[in-house]
Amino acid sequence: MDLVAANEGELPALVHQAESEPESVVPSSPRPRRRPVRFLFGVFGSFVRVCFSLASLVALLAFLTAIPVLQLIAFGYLLGVAGGIANGGTIRESLPQFRQAGQIGLAALAVFMAALPTQLLVHWESVAYLIDPGSGQAATMRVLAIASSVLATGYLLWAWVRGGRLKHYLWPEPKRFLREGWRWRTYRTAPDRLWEFTSSLRLAHYFWLGARGALGTLIWLIPALVIIVAFREGETGLAGLVGFLSLVCLGLGIMYLPMLQAHYAAENRLKALFEVRHIRRCFRRAPWAWLVAMFISLVLTPIPLYLLKIEATQQEVMWLPCLLFVAFILPARISTGLALRRARRRPEPEGRWATISRWVVRLNMLMVVAIYLLFVYVSQYTSWDGLATWVQQHAIMVPVPFFSGV
Repeated sequence: MDLVAANEGELPALVHQAESEPESVVPSSPRPRRRPVRFLFGVFGSFVRVCFSLASLVALLAFLTAIPVLQLIAFGYLLGVAGGIANGGTIRESLPQFRQAGQIGLAALAVFMAALPTQLLVHWESVAYLIDPGSGQAATMRVLAIASSVLATGYLLWAWVRGGRLKHYLWPEPKRFLREGWRWRTYRTAPDRLWEFTSSLRLAHYFWLGARGALGTLIWLIPALVIIVAFREGETGLAGLVGFLSLVCLGLGIMYLPMLQAHYAAENRLKALFEVRHIRRCFRRAPWAWLVAMFISLVLTPIPLYLLKIEATQQEVMWLPCLLFVAFILPARISTGLALRRARRRPEPEGRWATISRWVVRLNMLMVVAIYLLFVYVSQYTSWDGLATWVQQHAIMVPVPFFSGV
């Protein structure tokens, strides 16, 4: 009993001693240092990938713009960019098909590179045939060209089945090909994945968005149609007066139309394209952002493109000037989306200085619209399409230089 009591008396002391002693610190493993060379290569690779995806996106939109009906897909996509930013998204989030565009561009580049040997062999075969028709060299080149075409097709198909990334094009994985390349199950899911990829592009959505946006924009451009009729008969007498009044009405519409288009894309409602009162309230919240966006949309980006409308382009290379048109109009749509997003987030300022600021911006807005209409007016004499340029305004319509090439 005495031993037990002694042990019970020593137990609190031992506990107190254990609590008073500092805990042993377990040495933590040092964090692995980030290798600067690998980090720099990663940053450079990301930069190249973003630039390539952006260039592929512009090229795809330009290709769609050059095709008459598919132009509405490109127009709807540009409107969707402005609407996505106006809804609060970032610029990266408002380019939802950015990654898919990079994959399509990489596939197109791979097809071009893989077709070069075949094209070279075909050229050599034609030269050999011209020098000595029926010679053995021409037949040999023909056989080699067919073999090269089959080999390139199989190589590209194997890369696409594995995912279609850059590493899949650069390294064919021969061991995996010998193990899986001849099996049917390797290619069985390819059609389903191709359909999922095509569905992710949302082509029908952008076509419907662009079709309704074009229809609503044409309603706003009714004064431009009146100007075409009036100027076709000359600018004297009543026709000139009607044309001048229509020009004033067109200027008032242009003052709101770029922001109305962004608002329409954000709401995805055709009625939103005519909600001028809402746009006026948004203007009061961010007038200077409004002015900068309108200057970019109506002066900085569209006016230089009128130089490309002087001489018509051949239909086969119609997409080449469309590259510049899409590359210039895309930042304009981004700017309108940013201005509308800023206006939606800010409360309406009050006070004398806010009123003075708004009126200063209104006066500058009149100057911006006047400069834009001046260039549109001059373009009817310099553009290949003539008076049609009043309706074919790439700043607010489909970014295409001509209705058709030559």
